[in-house]
Amino acid sequence: MSTVSLVLTVIADDRPGLVRRIADVVASHDGNWIESSMARLAGEFAGIVRVEAPDTRIAALESGLAALAGDGLTITVKRGETDHESHGQAARISVMCQDHSGIVQALSAALANHSVSITNLSTEVYAGSMSGERMFRAEVDVVLPSTFETGALSQALEDLAGDLMAEIDFTDIG
Repeated sequence: MSTVSLVLTVIADDRPGLVRRIADVVASHDGNWIESSMARLAGEFAGIVRVEAPDTRIAALESGLAALAGDGLTITVKRGETDHESHGQAARISVMCQDHSGIVQALSAALANHSVSITNLSTEVYAGSMSGERMFRAEVDVVLPSTFETGALSQALEDLAGDLMAEIDFTDIG
């Protein structure tokens, strides 16, 4: 029996038991919770989840997830690709600077201009330890094209660090 991957996005007013409601529906349709990232953001519970289920159970699973709308959960479902491999060289970029608008836009533009694919992005704003001013931190996992020269990206990130007055570290993790 073949399995199908589903990618779910979830958002709801935060309250206890939300993950359990989703997990109950997945399990009741012979699904397997593969990976997820979930967080409370501005009073909302939001997340992305990948589950797998037998192909014969997918329609019922999708219906079960849709029924959770009656409990205040907004869930979108998309069938995932069977090829989960990223082709190219893996790297990690860390950014830290004073918070201001446009940081993610500038960073993502620099990466897109070099055909670099973002595979994971984690950001936060926090109070600086000495001054208490707002600081921004990002951890970005990327995949570089297989024929990529890292020198051009390193220079672009160095230029960006100057523009943003940021500390940017680029690490090859491949």
